[in-house]
Amino acid sequence: MKKLKHILLLFTLINYGQGVKTFFESPEGKFFISADLHIHTVFSDGSVWPTIRVDEALRDSIDMISLTEHLEYQSHLRDIPHPDRNRSYQIAGGYVKNQPLAVVHGTEITKPMPPGHFNAIFISDANKFFDKEKKALEFNKAIKEANKQGAFVFWNHPHWEANRKDGIAKLDPIHNEIINKKLLHGIEVVNMFTFSEEALDIALENDLTILGTSDVHVLIDWDFNNERESYHRPLTFIISENRTMKSTSDALFKGDTFVWYHDLIIGKEENLKIVAENNFTATSEGYDYDFFSSAESILKVKLKNHSVAPLKLKYTGEYTFHTEFNYIDIAPRSEIEIYVKTIDKLQKLIMPFEVLNYVIGSKKNLKINKNISIQ
Repeated sequence: MKKLKHILLLFTLINYGQGVKTFFESPEGKFFISADLHIHTVFSDGSVWPTIRVDEALRDSIDMISLTEHLEYQSHLRDIPHPDRNRSYQIAGGYVKNQPLAVVHGTEITKPMPPGHFNAIFISDANKFFDKEKKALEFNKAIKEANKQGAFVFWNHPHWEANRKDGIAKLDPIHNEIINKKLLHGIEVVNMFTFSEEALDIALENDLTILGTSDVHVLIDWDFNNERESYHRPLTFIISENRTMKSTSDALFKGDTFVWYHDLIIGKEENLKIVAENNFTATSEGYDYDFFSSAESILKVKLKNHSVAPLKLKYTGEYTFHTEFNYIDIAPRSEIEIYVKTIDKLQKLIMPFEVLNYVIGSKKNLKINKNISIQ
């Protein structure tokens, strides 16, 4: 067990970048680590063997996964008895070997609401979440054990309609208690097919890390059709200083994440600014061109989307366009040309935009300025 853990903590991938998909361009000196930190196998209530989860993640070019088996709910235990609750992790970790994927040790603390379900990742031993009689620890002891093991703990699907009939994420006294005691570090704002603005507000108001997960139980393709890029599995991107496990873990605890869900990018404003600055560029093509040869002050501007997600923009500046309106859509990894009527010939132009699919709060979108030097 110790040897396997040591191998998996060496997350610096020697062959990284060979055939691995880049979802979003990251700034120099930063890495966007793609992660799905809430998935299940037959070792709790999932339908597949742990090695399938590894193969799916490798095919999807994901950097990091965690098999978070339920502690209290083991629906296949009669057919697949496993007294060692670390077994799922051991199988996946032994199978992944030197491939470009990290499998981190995790588990799910599964209690009725309140408090609900919680994932603990970067644990060292899932067996310690049980007492001497092999009964799962009650919640307060379980979350303290997770923190004792140095785990990153996050609240799963706080808006799940099975627990919240109105689908509204809200804090109960037990949640306020574990937040105040620093025992809770993150919260899912996206789970499977659902997005909770209320959970996002809880994250922002309580300085919790924002996460999105697939919570997959069946084959990933049964839930998410990869042929449609907008219907991919939800992913959390961790903004890390490097590709070591320590750096990735540190970034999670600091809240340096964003979520990709359908066509939405969700996260803290400062984090989404980093994404937008590196994945949306605006450059001048000048005033002199053949298309509008008689024009003197119509500026040609190239807008480019470098990411796997579309850009849905609203221009909020003072000028009008010659060929477009204020609302502009740029498909993934593509560019468009627009013509701006600047009235006078300028040396530089500031173009303000609201990015309508970059969500930084309930009913709130990211606003950015593009500073364009005109040649």
